[in-house]
Amino acid sequence: MKQLRRRFAERAAGFVRDWSLPRQIAGEDPYAKAAESSLSRNLRPRLAEADKVGTIICPYCAVGCAQLAYAKNGRLIHVEGDPRSPVNQGTLCPKGSATFGWLTSEKRLDHVLYRAPYAEHWERRPLAWAMERIAQLVKQTRDDTFVDRLPDGTAVNHTLALASLGGATLDNEENYLIKKLFGGALGMVWIENQARV
Repeated sequence: MKQLRRRFAERAAGFVRDWSLPRQIAGEDPYAKAAESSLSRNLRPRLAEADKVGTIICPYCAVGCAQLAYAKNGRLIHVEGDPRSPVNQGTLCPKGSATFGWLTSEKRLDHVLYRAPYAEHWERRPLAWAMERIAQLVKQTRDDTFVDRLPDGTAVNHTLALASLGGATLDNEENYLIKKLFGGALGMVWIENQARV
């Protein structure tokens, strides 16, 4: 019981010592170190542990906010806005602030999953296989549905079986290339962008 009282007295004394109010009442400057505690004096920013800092661009919208990505031993430990950027000047919206969470989430997929038609399970496949399959299916669909001319003889050179929906993070140059490839080379009619929808 005596030991318990002594521990309680030590804790109370430590609390009073660390609590800023008694120090301020005793005359310490409230704007100096009166708000410090023994715990806060020993705190260090986790960014000080980073051995690499890189610049990335937020992928959520077309604004293109710059971000600083901090890594330690090859693992991401923090993401924040880049104050050097003229676009966002170090600030991030709520979606951009969540970059660290979705990059490090255990639920984030980092491989290709494929489910064959009528199959009941997903199979893991290599990225090269998936890209080749997508290219083959696009080419096959275009070839099967391409229309050179309408019944009245009007040249149209298009397919109505394919469409493109671009993302808001695409810049003007990427959208120009998409329009040339999908519209000019493949003959797609429906080419849209998510930023305009």
